[in-house]
Amino acid sequence: MNIALISAVLPVLLLLWFIYRKDKQNPEPVGRLLLTFFVGCLSVVPAIVMEMVMGAFNPGTPVLGGLYNGFAVAGFSEELCKLLLLLLVIWRSPHFDEYFDGIVYAVFLSLGFACVENVMYVTSGDDMMQVALMRGLLAVPAHFLFAVTMGYYVSLAKFDPAGRRRHLACALLFPMLLHGTYDALLMVSDGLGDSGLGMLVSGVLMIVFIVFDVTMWRWGLRRIKRMQERSQEQDCDRQNPFEGFTWKV
Repeated sequence: MNIALISAVLPVLLLLWFIYRKDKQNPEPVGRLLLTFFVGCLSVVPAIVMEMVMGAFNPGTPVLGGLYNGFAVAGFSEELCKLLLLLLVIWRSPHFDEYFDGIVYAVFLSLGFACVENVMYVTSGDDMMQVALMRGLLAVPAHFLFAVTMGYYVSLAKFDPAGRRRHLACALLFPMLLHGTYDALLMVSDGLGDSGLGMLVSGVLMIVFIVFDVTMWRWGLRRIKRMQERSQEQDCDRQNPFEGFTWKV
């Protein structure tokens, strides 16, 4: 069990280190990051409550059930809880002063959620190492990518007051759609059964899932790079406040 628990937590630690190292301009205080991670761990509680309530209305068919569980039960519930707690923790914080900070804090909070969820899944079954390996390769990185998207739009909302409502809506909508698509593809594929047609459709859905996962990584890394560049521009503006200003005589 100890090895399984280490395997459940290790991917979280690696991705936390990855995003922390990307914050090169003005690294966030470690204490604030740990607080954000802890709040992410606690976000599992309201998410589970919402999922239990919404799960009571689950449609019976594999396709509708997979779509409902993917988009509504998992996607909406989990991403809404993450977003609300993220805004509560960082929105008025003086440390949230650069574009890239939104991604950093969103990742720390989301991976707090993913860490608790991963440990729960790994310790609740018999094939702990297999579950830990699969979730370490897929589920934990997926939460990381959902968080990159959420943090991207939260930062746009913070530093673009004119488009604040639109960006905050996107901070929920796009992670929810990514999360819902990710879960729905797996749930529908798993629920189609062992018939010939079911196995064929499941195979097609798994190919779609792989393409979708690769595309998420490409989008996520682009967003990380874009926010790094915007933070660098912010830093340059602070150091050269008169750049681009022309004195008129």
